[in-house]
Amino acid sequence: MFEKLQVAEERFEEINQKLMDPYVVNDNEQFKNLMKEHKNLSPIIEKFREYKKAKESFEEAKQLLEEGGLDKDFKEMVEEEYKSTQEQIEQCTEELKILLLPKDPNDDKNVIVEIRGGAGGEEAALFAHSLYRMYSMYAESKRWKSEILSINETELGGVKEVSFLITGEGAYSKLKFESGVHRVQRVPETETAGRIHTSTVTVAVLPEVEDVEVEINPGDLQIDVFRASGAGGQHVNKTESAIRITHIPTGTVVECQDERSQYKNKDKAMKILRSRIYEQELEKRNAELASERKLQVGTGDRAERIRTSNYPQSRVTDHRIGLTLYKLEQVLNGDLDELVDALRTFEQAEKLQSQQDL
Repeated sequence: MFEKLQVAEERFEEINQKLMDPYVVNDNEQFKNLMKEHKNLSPIIEKFREYKKAKESFEEAKQLLEEGGLDKDFKEMVEEEYKSTQEQIEQCTEELKILLLPKDPNDDKNVIVEIRGGAGGEEAALFAHSLYRMYSMYAESKRWKSEILSINETELGGVKEVSFLITGEGAYSKLKFESGVHRVQRVPETETAGRIHTSTVTVAVLPEVEDVEVEINPGDLQIDVFRASGAGGQHVNKTESAIRITHIPTGTVVECQDERSQYKNKDKAMKILRSRIYEQELEKRNAELASERKLQVGTGDRAERIRTSNYPQSRVTDHRIGLTLYKLEQVLNGDLDELVDALRTFEQAEKLQSQQDL
């Protein structure tokens, strides 16, 4: 590990030199790539240098103690230095192991979140809207931007399905754990006997992908235009501005009717289509590489429920890691940090374990 860190530090210094070269600064593509590499290496090198400094202090203290002849007060001070730097070395080593774990190449990407009501009819649609609101508020707390790509609302304020783009640094790294079936247990307002109903909503979190990452043959697309229609106050278009795109080889269908412009709807629909096809390829690859992993991070495994929100008990439980929090209202108001941090820690522990098993 430390040989790898030494090489990384040399590369870091090399990048620092290059970033001062006017030729590199004027080459936008090269400068952008070097800045990205510099940013990725910075936390590793910072921690490595902290480790080396602690190691140096530890060795000095060790040598002084071995040589002996110290007066009582100075010896106590050196012993304290010896002990604290030893603990610091151990802590830095563990943190470096995590920093050196293979990084998900999609972690820095923006995300497209797709939410669909499942079993439970209108109750599922209402919870789908609650989840959309939750992710929007979480994005706002992170100072990310969100933009609706497509939405199908119900008469009672729910959503049958909604797709939206969240733009911000590290969006995928935090939201990728949300893919799966979300279950809700609550007493509907229309329920006179006070019985708890169970409904489900599916969430898919897809990394936004560029044209170059997914090659789509225009000849494989069937594009249909139709008139937009919506519930309640949603605009109903008198022109054929809504778009339906079918990717014939995979049978993937995307509809977008949120914008009044056919061009804008087509652009949004293509964003969703590219991300869905990319996700399908990712699923295949990850299923082959990690079929036995408990936490199918990034694979979009939606066969089982991942989380339950219980309104009567104000409880939210993540079934993948066995975490239960009694603060459902705060979670639904966008306070997702505790859940996200726990899931990221679990993922890191799994990666460390799989490396040790090799």
